[in-house]
Amino acid sequence: MANHWNPSSRFHRVTTVRLAESPPTMFRPLAGVLTVIVGLALFPHAKAFAEERDLMRIGIIGLDTSHVPAFTKEFHRKPSIDPALEDFRVVAAYPHGSADIESSASRIPKYTVEVEEMGIEVVDSIADLLSKVDCVLLETNDGRLHLDQALEVFRAGKPVFIDKPAGSNLAEVVAIFQAAEHYAVPMFTSSSLRFSPGAQEIRGGKYGRVLGCDAYSPCALEPTHVDLFWYGIHGVETLFTCMGAGCVTVTHQSTDDSEFAVGIWSDGRIGTFRGIREGSGGYGGTAFGDQGIGPIGPYGGYRPLVIEIGKFFRTHQPPVAPEETIELHAFMQAAAESKARGGVPVAIGEVMDQASGKAEQLLQGKLDPK
Repeated sequence: MANHWNPSSRFHRVTTVRLAESPPTMFRPLAGVLTVIVGLALFPHAKAFAEERDLMRIGIIGLDTSHVPAFTKEFHRKPSIDPALEDFRVVAAYPHGSADIESSASRIPKYTVEVEEMGIEVVDSIADLLSKVDCVLLETNDGRLHLDQALEVFRAGKPVFIDKPAGSNLAEVVAIFQAAEHYAVPMFTSSSLRFSPGAQEIRGGKYGRVLGCDAYSPCALEPTHVDLFWYGIHGVETLFTCMGAGCVTVTHQSTDDSEFAVGIWSDGRIGTFRGIREGSGGYGGTAFGDQGIGPIGPYGGYRPLVIEIGKFFRTHQPPVAPEETIELHAFMQAAAESKARGGVPVAIGEVMDQASGKAEQLLQGKLDPK
């Protein structure tokens, strides 16, 4: 039977330590001093938490990405820069991520030390971490590990944000969403580019109805992941933020220096993604609307995403529809298939059918009975 999330267990009471309710007058100054000393000993670097308050405890899985210290600093910032981030505390982290992607594995020692210096307990297992927290940031940079790591979180009934890439291929992404639905556990996954102010303004109608969009981003490749999943996902997320769901076919061309995917939407709109590996990089693009044409604007940093994560941990309502998130991963899978076939159009429905069958195999024997 699934261990569903229990809202009554979301909060962890942190209280100051008192020698007695009413110590003798001559000992009251000493009692106050000891209260502060003991409180700071229990929570290093957390003077702001010495008073009684409710905290939502966050656990981090994977210490192989710069997102870990960046996100943690936003949650710990005092005073909070947004009400959605108040009264959170990262309390535990499980360090192990990729073992064979050098750019990820080499970061683990550095970020392990960094989180320890922030007063976060480093634990030896995901099970240990889950016993100490109310919600989870799954930050492992290697998408191949996400399904098995997420399954542990789902079984424990903890809401989870899964950082990009959600998986190394579409089948893994579909399996993760199916497992979350099976256990009825709130989750979402997104690139931080989705919540950049410019992209959100276009989504909200800045140029009216979006008739087309050209998005771009850096696009390093990782052989263990489908091409665009590793880093091109940032620009693809921007494209879907502006265009919305509804893509039906993808055509893709690739050279040593760039990737170029063209999507046709069901209503005839065209959206493109350019992945950059040579020359000037950056994030952005152009949106074409029925009321104007304009730039998507620059990258807005991590903070807008972290604010959305904070809202999600409180409400359990994902800010992105699962169907749209799955479709943008299908766009990237179809682009890879088009590339393999010499640049012919590939239907989103085709890659979804293939991925659904593979997802079923990936989950076989791994889901507890309802």
